[in-house]
Amino acid sequence: MNILETVLVYIIKSDQVLLIHKTKKDMNEGKYLGIGGKIKIGESIEDALIRETKEETNLDLLNYQHVGNVYFKNIDYEEKIYLFKSDAYKGNLKASNEGTLHWVDIKDIYKLPMWEGDKYFLSKLFSKVSFFEIVLVYENDVLVDTIEL
Repeated sequence: MNILETVLVYIIKSDQVLLIHKTKKDMNEGKYLGIGGKIKIGESIEDALIRETKEETNLDLLNYQHVGNVYFKNIDYEEKIYLFKSDAYKGNLKASNEGTLHWVDIKDIYKLPMWEGDKYFLSKLFSKVSFFEIVLVYENDVLVDTIEL
């Protein structure tokens, strides 16, 4: 089984984070996520991060920090997510066909519909942990295990 490699960034301003409410018909439909997507063949992680951010938000990142790697495992699906956060950008928000963009108070994000594993790693992303690696094990859509590496 091939492992899909993706990038995911959480853009932060003050006490808010930019999330996309996915409307695209895929496994993330109806969930709130950070900004990101698949790394193309031959594309660097950083180039994918910059491209996906521009495509989904119309923003140009001025800085970013690689804060962790998240390994998403399901019965027939594996994904490695390079996780970033950023607090500097330029441009004006413009939605894409992926979903609607929302600035959400960080304290309120855990109330939104999202993957349970996302709530787990977001608590680390917003803490003082400098870098982490986590394996999230799902059976269907249910988080059954978290393993910190």
